[in-house]
Amino acid sequence: MTSTSNVRLYQPKRIVLTGGGSAGHVSVNLALIPVLREQGWSIDYIGSENGIEKELIANLPGVSYHAIATGKLRRYFSLQNFTDPFRILKGVGQSRRLIRRLKPSVVFSKGGFVSVPVVLGAWMNRVPSLIHESDYSPGLANKLALPFASALCTTFPETAASVKSGKAVQIGSVVRPELKSGDAARGLQFLGFTGNKPLLLAAGGSLGSRALNDNLRRNLDALLEQFDIVHLCGRNGLDPQLEDRAGYRQFEYVNEQLPDILAAVDLVFSRAGSNAIFEFLSLGKPMLLCPLGRKQSRGDQLLNADSFVRAGYAEVIDEENWNDAEFLSKLDVLQRKRDLYIARMNAADSGDPLQQLLRQIEETAS
Repeated sequence: MTSTSNVRLYQPKRIVLTGGGSAGHVSVNLALIPVLREQGWSIDYIGSENGIEKELIANLPGVSYHAIATGKLRRYFSLQNFTDPFRILKGVGQSRRLIRRLKPSVVFSKGGFVSVPVVLGAWMNRVPSLIHESDYSPGLANKLALPFASALCTTFPETAASVKSGKAVQIGSVVRPELKSGDAARGLQFLGFTGNKPLLLAAGGSLGSRALNDNLRRNLDALLEQFDIVHLCGRNGLDPQLEDRAGYRQFEYVNEQLPDILAAVDLVFSRAGSNAIFEFLSLGKPMLLCPLGRKQSRGDQLLNADSFVRAGYAEVIDEENWNDAEFLSKLDVLQRKRDLYIARMNAADSGDPLQQLLRQIEETAS
């Protein structure tokens, strides 16, 4: 009879992922999940009850989704600032109980307001957590969570240098591998375009941008003389009056067909969220960036855009001093010098950030 003291029981590796509020706070998790599954990890995801992360994650095979109460961390006055702290405290309690029950080896946080209670819940259970910051400057949620985390993985090297806690590790941008598997012919067929004109992608992020949408549509007549246009206009951003406009296709959000559409795209007009612009960089898509200004944000997109302009990957246009003629001129220059921008992008060597992040997760878990 074998002694139980000599039997080593196998316990599968378990990871809790979190992050939400926008697609940018989910994209790295979407890149990680298939690889983690291949490596035998048991995967749980803690997100909000109604956020975009639930829409993107809850039905994925091999992932158990757990919803918690959340409250937004605002830098401006709102009546909800008086009630959301109680929702955050409720979320901390829910996360603490969930993590105690799940017993993960590690928690990985992509940021966003839902992530703070989860990192705190992990810390209360003495479970190590790892945070990822995509932007040039850390967001408020990650700043609040950092004291309770083991390490902060950064995209920009300047971000790692600015973190004084000694916890920062620069790994680069993690891009979903499936985005590189698109087929341009399928993308054009899906959109109903012939490919006779260059294809311009306009994207204001998963939540949309009214200003970006309005600026594009106001110049639609002039743009359609030169481009076919696919417009990802975000939630509630569709314009029914433009539904049948020749050379123009609009969607709130595209998921399954996105790799094929991106393969067909020649130029991009976009906000300057880090995850999106690094995806465009990895695919060699020259960009005209319209970053959120300091009146609407902490200024992180301005820093992201400035970094890309200095590297020669993009041009930028100022939303707060918008000029239609400048907009059309910069797109024209970007198209004429497209090969130069692509050559600079192809020369950028970021190694394999996904594998670096996976190693960091393993080290943190152990």
